Amino acid sequence: MFDAIRRLILRAMRVPAEPTPPAGAPNSVRVFRAGHKLYQLRLLRWAVSQIGATIGLCFSIGFFWWFKSEVEKGWLANEQAAVHAASPGTAATGQTPPAAPPAATDAPKPAKETVSEKRAKPNAQFRRGYVNFFKSVATRTPRWGMVVLEIFEVGGILAFLAQIPVTYTAVRLEFELRWYIVTDRSLRIRSGLVSMQESTMSFANLQQVSVSQGPLQRLLGIADVQVESAGGGGGGEPGHKHDDSLHTGIFHGVDNANEIRDLILERLRQFRQAGLGDPDDHHQLASSATTAHAAMIQTSSAVALAAAQELLAETRALRAVLS
Repeated sequence: MFDAIRRLILRAMRVPAEPTPPAGAPNSVRVFRAGHKLYQLRLLRWAVSQIGATIGLCFSIGFFWWFKSEVEKGWLANEQAAVHAASPGTAATGQTPPAAPPAATDAPKPAKETVSEKRAKPNAQFRRGYVNFFKSVATRTPRWGMVVLEIFEVGGILAFLAQIPVTYTAVRLEFELRWYIVTDRSLRIRSGLVSMQESTMSFANLQQVSVSQGPLQRLLGIADVQVESAGGGGGGEPGHKHDDSLHTGIFHGVDNANEIRDLILERLRQFRQAGLGDPDDHHQLASSATTAHAAMIQTSSAVALAAAQELLAETRALRAVLS
């Protein structure tokens, strides 16, 4: 079932299965994935949210059944009142029901309220008013209104049950679609399901590599590797502490953060020892210089040949005059 929902979601989101490696030698490609503990942490958060939604659903169902019982009581009271009004004895004599006897005047006085009772009295009055309001609404609710409420209740339960496999699959896919690729010249980070993000950083602009780990990450044995590269300044929020001229890429929730950091630093050191800039730029510059040098030699040879031919013609003309 998971595989079927997975294929359906990937097809609907049009998410490619795997990213292409960034620029670099093919034998230098290293692929890293997020740690399994990150998936367990996301799954725990999903479970907590589902438990909260279940509690809310149970509360709404309980309120609905209470409201339905009040509606049925209101319907029964209205029917009894209609029957009583339509009875022959009451209609012929026009008699009204006997009034309640007057309250006794010698009733004992209520005891003096304490401070806690005075403080709880407004809350109790509010609750009674809240309950009386819904009771009054229930007595005026028509039968078709209850049918609509029952449809909404059943629809809400079905929607809750239907979202469980979908949201679980989304949590798992969000974990599986995290890719961290490092070559000898650059790195690429891709993540996201609904909103996919893919960033590529060249070692030519790399500025800093750091490892961060929160208390919960430390407990689970995972960490984040943060990579910062220069370029593309501006556009940051006022008062932001981070340098706006830095682009940031994060290896979220990896369980081998130190290995990734050391690998990036080692390849960055090798890259800078080989020369700053993109190696393709050096190859292009060298090729352009070679082409220019060959063209210059060819031009010089052509000029020298033309001068020699001109000198030979002048020499032959002078010999002809002298003879």
